[in-house]
Amino acid sequence: MELKTYQKAALGTLRDYLAEARVTGPVEAYRTVTSQPEIQQRLGAYLTPYRPLKELTDAPYVCLRLPTGGGKTILAAHSIDAAREAWIEKDYPLVLWLVPTTTIRKQTVEALKNPRHPYRKVLDNAFGGKVRVVDIGDFAQLTPHDLTANCCVIVGTIQTLRVSNTEGRKVYAHNEALEPHFAAIPKKAPGLEKIEDDKKGAGTIRYSFANLLHLHRPLMIVDEAHQAVTGLSQEMQRRVNPTAIIEFTATPRLQSNLLHSVTAQELKNEDMIKLPVMLAEHPTWQQAVDGAILKRQELQDIAETDARYIRPIVLFQAQNKNQTANVDTLKQYLLDEGITENRIAIATGDQRELDDVNLFDPACEVDFVITVEALKEGWDCSFAYVFCSLANIENATDAEQLLGRVLRMPYAKARKDPRLNKAYAHLASPSFSAAAMALRDKMVAMGFDETEATQNIQPQQGDLDTGLFGPQARPKPSITVNVDLSEEDEALLRDVAPEKVQVSTTDQGKVIRVVGFLTPDEKAKVRAAIPGAVANKVKEALDTYEAENAARMSPAAKGLTFTVPALMVHVQGELELAETDLLMEHCNWSLLSHSAQLDGSAFDVKQTANTFEIDLDGRKVTVSSRDPETQISFDVDVEGWTETGLVLFLAKQVREADLSPTELIEWLTKAVSHLTGARDLPLPGLMQCKYVLARKLKERVAEIRKKERGDLYQASLFGSEAQPEISFENGFTFKDGMFGGVKLYHGGYEFQKHFFGPDHIPAFDGKPGGDEEQCAKELDNLPADILKHWVRNVSQHQDALWLPLAENRFYPDFVAELTDGRLLLIEYKGGHIVTSDDTKNKVAVGRLWEQTMNGKGLFLLVEKLVDGKPPREQILAKIKGS
Repeated sequence: MELKTYQKAALGTLRDYLAEARVTGPVEAYRTVTSQPEIQQRLGAYLTPYRPLKELTDAPYVCLRLPTGGGKTILAAHSIDAAREAWIEKDYPLVLWLVPTTTIRKQTVEALKNPRHPYRKVLDNAFGGKVRVVDIGDFAQLTPHDLTANCCVIVGTIQTLRVSNTEGRKVYAHNEALEPHFAAIPKKAPGLEKIEDDKKGAGTIRYSFANLLHLHRPLMIVDEAHQAVTGLSQEMQRRVNPTAIIEFTATPRLQSNLLHSVTAQELKNEDMIKLPVMLAEHPTWQQAVDGAILKRQELQDIAETDARYIRPIVLFQAQNKNQTANVDTLKQYLLDEGITENRIAIATGDQRELDDVNLFDPACEVDFVITVEALKEGWDCSFAYVFCSLANIENATDAEQLLGRVLRMPYAKARKDPRLNKAYAHLASPSFSAAAMALRDKMVAMGFDETEATQNIQPQQGDLDTGLFGPQARPKPSITVNVDLSEEDEALLRDVAPEKVQVSTTDQGKVIRVVGFLTPDEKAKVRAAIPGAVANKVKEALDTYEAENAARMSPAAKGLTFTVPALMVHVQGELELAETDLLMEHCNWSLLSHSAQLDGSAFDVKQTANTFEIDLDGRKVTVSSRDPETQISFDVDVEGWTETGLVLFLAKQVREADLSPTELIEWLTKAVSHLTGARDLPLPGLMQCKYVLARKLKERVAEIRKKERGDLYQASLFGSEAQPEISFENGFTFKDGMFGGVKLYHGGYEFQKHFFGPDHIPAFDGKPGGDEEQCAKELDNLPADILKHWVRNVSQHQDALWLPLAENRFYPDFVAELTDGRLLLIEYKGGHIVTSDDTKNKVAVGRLWEQTMNGKGLFLLVEKLVDGKPPREQILAKIKGS
């Protein structure tokens, strides 16, 4: 299973941290990694000083935060290999995988044992199929050979490690079946628990599973157990003795050393979850049920046009037995409404009608699921679209868990009709604001930050321009037209613009309702979808409606567009986008043209007692035996330890898609030959330090690649023979809806000249009312005879404007079209980073774009103050050429 972009980023941060911790230690590595601006922005209030566990100060202990539906378990599986390479440096690590409950423990064991399951495939790919998975209750099945020749994953719950639990006592008890594991260990080895004085063998080490863990220092993976590690006493932490602890959760605690945080928007961008949540409040529980039934039927009609089978399901949260809207009352109400019994399933502690039911099966007839508290642990069905709570969700203990069930996107892919990309909530509540606030709090409990939750709750009626809590939320203009339509015409019309054009049936016949404004293309499609006489009636109504609301129509809503041309370069006689990744694909760079030799200042190894001390660019790394019974030595030859074997291992660690396997092998062979030859470093020593050596060689390859990219970028764009051009055909076109779904500006200032209108401005960087927002206000206030309109460009968005850099892309903050037809790109920078290399590179390529535009385009770096001039004066001076 290919990881999503946000998952790769999280895994990359974890790998960077563990590699740095290997050199500088867990505390300093955390400080180094979290000092990066991007990580600081991600972590926000979660960023705190590193807090080591008292009994495990040498063990990295970090947490990765992913909201509900983010795929924490698949990421946990990938993290094992990352930790093996960056920290553990052992071919086959021991893993203690902790989950919160017994049910999830059984499900995890089943998944990790199944060779066809994505989780197991990740492990098999990483360890060449040499994987053993056991339930913690079956730990005695592991043999010494299993631990040395396989990645062994032991799955348990945190309760298992507590002595008060029956299974916990088994974990710490003497077990003769484990004796082979301790054959090479001294009977009174320090640090291990001993048999009590009143028992046979008193004073000698216990053959316990806890002692086995302590000896082999397992990697501890903690999946959704929010208090797992800190819930262990210091004594238990010492007993387990993990080499590192990695937590995965949606709701971390401040003491969890959060390392990376994923936003709900990132999940939405990758089609993992349905957002926003469309909320409808109802004064009675019966009306809430009716609303949910109608919404499910509406979604069912839409789903029947989707390419893949979807059966929308309503998830009801009934009240408790002693309350009015309990399970029995709700079921009877559904039956009275004409819902047949085969379409209803009850899932409570007493009634488990979903057990062994495959809700994804087209033959399954269940459309409505009734529960009270938690569904079966681990239950997931992405066909759940509507959450209907008859309880007071502010006090309902499991409302967030149930709401999370309706957020997962079917097939993890956006559906054609945007209404199938949203979740729906029907709540019995006295007021919309009360329902919304309660729903927001539940979303925060699921891992959304408060701003995300607020912006992703919208009224189901669809009549507001902004998220629920936006201060400038105001009704969208709308129009209704009574028409005569056939079912075929109605179906065609529904596909034109589902979020703007709605068709309903009333006592007077069919009614077309248009919310907001249609683009010229959408209006043409509306006319084409309906008969001529009806089309003329609709056109006249729309013309009148638009004339009455002309002041509220943004340029984008009117169907206007503008295009900013892209930078292009000549590659092998063809004009191509000036993007370094693309240029590298056409460049025949060779690893062999760069030295593979590591001198003593870059990599050196010295043996001290039972360890190796490695010098990496002046930083010390110690390598000791990871196996308690194994001695470490420079001069012990092991069968199979050859230079060829080391090269093949290094090739597996260093390989990248853009490296020729043949060239890589040859380059690595030269590197190893230099170390064992001219440097006279013993092969046994290199084999035992192979993971550190691999990281160093990987860094060297990265340095080479970076140099090649930089040289190619400079030559293609700035070299003496460079001939960059611009292309409107390959340019970036700004049009209505292009930034749909991004976080929006909700400040009190109403911008007048934004291309998408005042209610659809992408959010600014920095705090509300910050420097970037102030710059936008000054841009917006330019005279009408100078500025036509402007756009807040969205960094990293797939449709946003960018200019090439050697290592990545540069997204200017603002794009403006001037009244005289010229285009203006603006990058805002605070004074403290104006002189950074990154900013200088952005300015260089911005000015190159400006030069290539031949007077039709301008680029400007705006600062808070330049020679006493605020942003407005800087912008005007640039436009006027002064």
